[in-house]
Amino acid sequence: MSILVYVDHVGGTAKQISWEIMGKARAFADQLGKPLVAVVVGDQTGNLASEAICYGADTVLLAEDREFAQFRAGVYAVALKSAIERAKAEIVLLSNSFSMRDMSALVACEMGIGLAADCQDLQLDAAGNLQAVRPVYSGNILANVTFSAKPQMATVRNRSFPMPERDASRTGETVKLDVALGDSVGREQVVSFEPAQQADVALENAGVVVSGGRGVKGPDGFEPIRKLAKVLGGAVGASRAAVDAGWIPYNTQVGQTGKTVRPDLYIACGISGAIQHLAGIGNSKIIVAINKDKDAPIFSIARYGIVGDLFDVVPALTDVFRQRLQK
Repeated sequence: MSILVYVDHVGGTAKQISWEIMGKARAFADQLGKPLVAVVVGDQTGNLASEAICYGADTVLLAEDREFAQFRAGVYAVALKSAIERAKAEIVLLSNSFSMRDMSALVACEMGIGLAADCQDLQLDAAGNLQAVRPVYSGNILANVTFSAKPQMATVRNRSFPMPERDASRTGETVKLDVALGDSVGREQVVSFEPAQQADVALENAGVVVSGGRGVKGPDGFEPIRKLAKVLGGAVGASRAAVDAGWIPYNTQVGQTGKTVRPDLYIACGISGAIQHLAGIGNSKIIVAINKDKDAPIFSIARYGIVGDLFDVVPALTDVFRQRLQK
């Protein structure tokens, strides 16, 4: 019996959320007196096995194959099922990335496992069962999810747990995981792969996010947003309205149909505050809203509100922060 963590990665580089989850799982493993197992699926990703041990894993199941070179939900699901069975996992934890949502749902359905998705906190009850906290109704209510049987699976939002310290002195075992792919290989085919334009700071991991909405009025309107984000060492986000208008790529979209963020500081510029957008930013520690409309819904959840034209306010803030931060 064990706790299993899936190491989510892109091209052999682990996503920060994987180590955040590993830190929480390590605490669970110590509390329950059970081993912590990590599973790494990919092609030429052996380096992630040693990293997983440094971040808390006792054992790493390594599934390496050319068929895993690019993510395909069906093929990767077979590998995860094999890992769950091999590790005799009682608790299975994954990130809440788009790919993991697909894969975890497939595995849960095919194995009859209870799945709590999009969790923002995890705890154990007195009997050692997983208790998951997840938002429902666009984040207006938090639901406490309990499980009646094992294995128990959950996907977790970014920045739900602190980043653990990497301990290079830790030792562990890496075990090859043989996966019988069978006819699952032919069900999906990746025709081509084109990576999205990457920002200097990953939106989902950013401590500061500066977002623009319909009020930026066009692609050029994001330039002051980018300047402020750069001065603050943050990431650029956007509302669905701005993305749908074609002003900025989809990978910057924040909200219910985009990415959920939990920064220390979220600055919303020219965003009215549709409920779908608010669902993606509700767990930000501090929200600052800049909007010409004093009645915009965004002000209802903002710690600080500035009623004014973003094209006047944002450059002024950028200048002040640049002077204060000496950038």
